[in-house]
Amino acid sequence: MDEKPETAREARPVPRWLPGEPLPPYAFVAPHRPHPTKDPQGHSYGRDEAPEAPLDPARWRESKAFLRGIDLFNRGFYWEAHEAWEGLWHAAGREGPVALLLKGLIKLAAAGVKVRQRMPDGVRLHCERAEAHFRGVAAATGAPRVAGLDLDRLVERARETARRADHLRGDGRREVEVVFDWTIDPE
Repeated sequence: MDEKPETAREARPVPRWLPGEPLPPYAFVAPHRPHPTKDPQGHSYGRDEAPEAPLDPARWRESKAFLRGIDLFNRGFYWEAHEAWEGLWHAAGREGPVALLLKGLIKLAAAGVKVRQRMPDGVRLHCERAEAHFRGVAAATGAPRVAGLDLDRLVERARETARRADHLRGDGRREVEVVFDWTIDPE
């Protein structure tokens, strides 16, 4: 598969955090592609996924699942990014600042799926929830950055994406499509 999918953002290099990890052959968008884990034709069918170790925000560079989620998201694999981060969310016990950060990322990924499904109300709802989650992380930690991610930048991206939801266009039939003109960039 070509690792340069159609993109909504300016042509600029987007770093791969796990360059040795192959990307899936398609990004799942119902009903246009086989469900990745439930359909025998799915790109991840039959894979046994081991439970994830919890994300340590001070050692985020060591979390393959976290980095994989970022790689997937930035390249238009929104459902797959959601799945990568959901395992970490469960490992975090689904509560607390790290879980809230992951839930916000999951909501941004869900918004990407909704853009591809041409469901602007879903985009708006997921982005509003993501913004609230990121604000919650900032309030709980008092930190401007958690797990390498700038919380104010995430809040702004979620807010701006919600505001533009009616104007974002995606095509669920393409194998892969980047629908946002921004990326998730840990530092």
